[in-house]
Amino acid sequence: MSLGEIASTYACLILHDDDIAITAEKISAIVKAANVTVEPYWPLLFAKLAEKKNISDLIMNEEPKEESDDDMGFSLFD
Repeated sequence: MSLGEIASTYACLILHDDDIAITAEKISAIVKAANVTVEPYWPLLFAKLAEKKNISDLIMNEEPKEESDDDMGFSLFD
């Protein structure tokens, strides 16, 4: 993970925790206030992600279950 990804992730979490709309400008402001320099595309990408995904769902989402043979409709030993 790059510094830009990490800083933008934390900025999104801060905004989400305070129930503030997640925008590229607000992400950039938090990153700048933390005295971190990131490529300008990171805040834009994370803002777009926040538009399409519910941050609470991303935070609470567990690791995906591994598929078992039963899920595929067959078994290796059939």
